[in-house]
Amino acid sequence: MRSLRIYRIIKTFLQHGLDEMLPRAAVPWYIKLARMSLFWLRNQHKDKSEAQRLRLAIESLGPVFIKFGQMLSTRRDLLPQAFAEELALLQDRVPPFAGQQALKQIESAIGREAFAEHFSNFDAKPLASASIAQVHTATMQEDDGSATQVVIKVLRPGIEKTIIADINVMQMFAGIVAKWLPDGKRLRPKEVVNEYRKTILDELDLNREAANAIQLKRNFTQGQASDHHLYVPEIYSSYCHKNVLVMERIYGIGVGEVETLQQLGCNMKLLAERGVEVFFTQVFRDSFFHADMHPGNVFVNATNPADPTWIAIDCGIVGTLNKEDKRYLAENFVAFFNRDYRKVAQLHVDSGWVPRHTSVDEFEFAIRTVCEPIFNKPLAEISFGQVLVNLFNTARRFNMEVQPQLVLLQKTLLYIEGLGRQLYPQLDLWQTAKPFLENWVKEQMGIQAVFGKIKDNLPFWNEKLPEVPDLVYDFLSTGKQAHLQQIELLTQIKQQQALKARQQIYSILASGAMIASAVCFSVGSLLATGILAAGAVVLIASALSKH
Repeated sequence: MRSLRIYRIIKTFLQHGLDEMLPRAAVPWYIKLARMSLFWLRNQHKDKSEAQRLRLAIESLGPVFIKFGQMLSTRRDLLPQAFAEELALLQDRVPPFAGQQALKQIESAIGREAFAEHFSNFDAKPLASASIAQVHTATMQEDDGSATQVVIKVLRPGIEKTIIADINVMQMFAGIVAKWLPDGKRLRPKEVVNEYRKTILDELDLNREAANAIQLKRNFTQGQASDHHLYVPEIYSSYCHKNVLVMERIYGIGVGEVETLQQLGCNMKLLAERGVEVFFTQVFRDSFFHADMHPGNVFVNATNPADPTWIAIDCGIVGTLNKEDKRYLAENFVAFFNRDYRKVAQLHVDSGWVPRHTSVDEFEFAIRTVCEPIFNKPLAEISFGQVLVNLFNTARRFNMEVQPQLVLLQKTLLYIEGLGRQLYPQLDLWQTAKPFLENWVKEQMGIQAVFGKIKDNLPFWNEKLPEVPDLVYDFLSTGKQAHLQQIELLTQIKQQQALKARQQIYSILASGAMIASAVCFSVGSLLATGILAAGAVVLIASALSKH
């Protein structure tokens, strides 16, 4: 299965002429020879542009490659305009499967009678089609008789087998990279692929997506002003299954439709700033963030153009951070914003992200060299491509290891930065995020944080306080018994040492007597033997009397 998939990948690349995009001088002779040996695989899309051929190739290879293309489409600073626009079509315009097939799958999950009773106006033509699933519109009858417009998400038939095959191929290549490339161990490709495997397989369970969406919605309905900057559609969990999800239909403008938003007079600066705030709120306040925020999953409610809000759908991939990673990240961000590169270097060493023996002075200088040029510039003037290259070289120099638990966060940061560039290129990303993170660090490490932790633990101590006297008595009793046991043990050890000492003396004296007897016997002197033997007896008796 794996070899067939590898062949299909190579075949797709060659039939779309992707090999022709490589500089001829950079291709080794053996690769050229291998290409000539596959003479029957010719470019079948010569009438299309390079950008179109790349998009079609990715599209035909399935969800794993499509998701990679989705991420690339947000990086307009790294791609030519034509390629970025073509890859943007992968967001929600993947070729759909038959609507009747989707209907059968929905009826099988919900039940034909239940579906006919509670749903009407099902549109067989999908509203949108993505790499793993597609959505159809319908009308749902509520228990109180009211009608609600909903969308029904359906997984693509047989998609799991395709994904597992692609992941197996990726794991094979990861093993090769880890074994043969100089940076293989540091990049930890096996761990990264395993993390991606878990993530994408979780996305195939729509029950999990429903639970994620419910959690995200609850996090942003806490009553604070910033909570209303993100809206998550209502999930109707009664009708959700592993391969079918029913949720409220939203009417928003795609975040990629920048011209439409501008024509409506939308406050683009405020929208971009709120996007940054929403992201950092998810990461540092909730430790639960939407990790697939490409333009196909993000919309804007521009009903009030002066007060735009974000709408997020497709919560199949979410990320979480533990307390230690979250604290280190926040402190790193704040240190970056304050240009305290010494602290950044020290935090990396303390967290174990670089080896303990790393020279903090050298690491600080390297970070300053990479990061200092990007400050005080709007996004439009920052070459993040060059920054990424420099950071990679720095990481290689100091043996920085890839952190698999942060891969989703890194990907989401790429999406957020790409969206910010599209909406408002003049956005000062640093100044927008800095106050939020400084307040968060202060809340977590200040006096208020101490009182907050005490308050949170009061129920626990209230429960345990009556047990404290008994616990103290048990501790003291146990300590006294342990002390007596130690005295007894020391007495036994002393007695054993005395016994060993006596045994050693007996052995030495007995050996001396035997040697003396042997010497006397060898010279034939019976008198000497008797005298020496008597002397040995006297010595033994004297030793016994002393011990």
